[in-house]
Amino acid sequence: MSETQNSQPRFAGGIFIAFGLLIGAIIGIAMDQASAGTVIGMAIGTVIAVVIWIMDRKRH
Repeated sequence: MSETQNSQPRFAGGIFIAFGLLIGAIIGIAMDQASAGTVIGMAIGTVIAVVIWIMDRKRH
């Protein structure tokens, strides 16, 4: 099997999508807009995850 040249661990950003969904839903429920809060939370979490992915690709 081939081994990778770089032994640095990769960053993972998926947790931000999950946290965005959870926190967005909680804030949305508090504001009587659960669906909107969930969608906005997921969008913010996805943006953070993509930024982390791009930074990790540049690092390697």
